[in-house]
Amino acid sequence: MRALRPLLIGFALLCPALAAAQDFPNKNIRLIVPFPPGGPNDIIARVVGQRMSEILKQTIIIDNRSGQGGVVGTDVVAKAPPDGYTIGIVSAGALAISPSMEKVAYDTLKDLQPITLVAKVPEMLVVATSVPANTMQELVTLAKSQPGKLNFASSGPGSMPHLAGELFRLTAGINIVHVPYRGAAPAVNDLLAQQVQMVFLDLPVLLPQIKAGKLKPIAVGAMQRVPSAPDVPTTVEVGMANLQTENWYGMVAPAKTPPQVVAVLNKAAVEAMKDPTVVEKLASQGAVLVGDSPEHFRDYIDSETKKWAKVIVDAGVHTEK
Repeated sequence: MRALRPLLIGFALLCPALAAAQDFPNKNIRLIVPFPPGGPNDIIARVVGQRMSEILKQTIIIDNRSGQGGVVGTDVVAKAPPDGYTIGIVSAGALAISPSMEKVAYDTLKDLQPITLVAKVPEMLVVATSVPANTMQELVTLAKSQPGKLNFASSGPGSMPHLAGELFRLTAGINIVHVPYRGAAPAVNDLLAQQVQMVFLDLPVLLPQIKAGKLKPIAVGAMQRVPSAPDVPTTVEVGMANLQTENWYGMVAPAKTPPQVVAVLNKAAVEAMKDPTVVEKLASQGAVLVGDSPEHFRDYIDSETKKWAKVIVDAGVHTEK
């Protein structure tokens, strides 16, 4: 009996956790967005989160926690109780890039539980209307004639837009200066104000400004043209086939979240992404919805981490260990 006592105690402690998992969700869920309102991460989270809320019959509260290129909000998720009531939709920057560039407080695949890959969004290179260049060739020629004079914005250090700009710099052999912002929205605001000259960003936040004629599109970092901007050439078409810059957003929970809870969240998220209204809202802005298993998403994070770690080294981006 004494030998069984530790097992009985462990089972007794486990029972409430199992019961809570089976009853999930029975209260509001907090969805962390690690960027300010208005950016692509925020748009995707709100559209998908709203449909998930309807499916789960529980309110999903959007909580914007910006800072350090998405790292601050991602760390909030990593340190939250592993009960499924705090989750996040996080960009590639915080999950697969920043850990290779700087010291972060979390280990992506040890401290976070992947739920599903939500969406992929090609990055588009645009310039301010004051920049005397309308094509990739003209932009590269201009940059080479003014080394160190042109700036490129990003949504934060370690973000996909940052690495896209660095890869552009390396591929084109030009000297352009990185100017980081706390999110896509403020980066675009300064681009519109002519404070910076160019930026690689997700399509959702750029399309309204492009359609209004306030920004000039140069190229989209994808193999094929996107339906929402059919007149914009790809980087392949302009002679930079290796300049593939595709951002992505994934849903994660704290590590040790019960498998039953992860399964419920995965099912609701995948179902939400199949909803025609959700597909239409996000496809019209350039986002391609995915929806996969936690296992597949874990493998994807691992492969993307290795890919961008090599780019960081090849581009000579400063890293901290």
